[in-house]
Amino acid sequence: MITAFIKRKERKTPTVETIYFEWDSGILPGQFVMIWVPGVGEIPMSISHIGREKAFTVKNYGPTSAAIQALSPGDRIFFRGPYGRPFQTVSGRILLIGGGSGMASLHPLINNSSFGLVAARSKEEILFADEFTDENLIITTDDGSEGIKGNVIEGLKKIDLKKFDMIYACGPEVMLYNAYLYFRKIGVNAQLSLERTMKCGIGICDSCSIGGFQLCRDGPVFFMNELEEMQEFGNFKLTYSGKRVKI
Repeated sequence: MITAFIKRKERKTPTVETIYFEWDSGILPGQFVMIWVPGVGEIPMSISHIGREKAFTVKNYGPTSAAIQALSPGDRIFFRGPYGRPFQTVSGRILLIGGGSGMASLHPLINNSSFGLVAARSKEEILFADEFTDENLIITTDDGSEGIKGNVIEGLKKIDLKKFDMIYACGPEVMLYNAYLYFRKIGVNAQLSLERTMKCGIGICDSCSIGGFQLCRDGPVFFMNELEEMQEFGNFKLTYSGKRVKI
């Protein structure tokens, strides 16, 4: 178990915080760690900032994430990793598609020329959009409070996808599945970072199984040809108790 001290925190949205700490270890965009809160639980978390000063960007969606957000500068954090297959970076023009807190996984890929399609439920939940130039940004919100009203597909219709050398996406699975179908129809390259219930992070518990793949070891980043083999992708998932349910 690795121990680090929280240096500072930044509130990003009403439900999302970025927590900064120093960790002298290499990590690649798209990889994750398992963060443990004593007496509460352990959850996977992607690293949103991968320089010497690292950070994870956490959304409050349950007891463990709430306990993480309750920590203060100077408090210790406990984690293990890094785990998982990272994004395969390419040179050239890239498009980053993030839904909600999924933008955290994509944040290390943002550069001066990257194009962003940032989706959220409302204006208040938009994450990291301010790090793109105005001409390289499209925003969609479910309620229409900012940008285009609608889901990610409405934003994709405004973009010539074939001008990009690679597309990277992360967010809720329904969003990713619909984007995958759109990419397949257009015929473009993409890498998608998926989310699944995860307990161990090292391929033992199999709770993150998806269509014969283990998210923690084979992913979380997958390529288009791999997604074609996953019949469960966008259709079924395992609950924390191991029950297979329809998404």
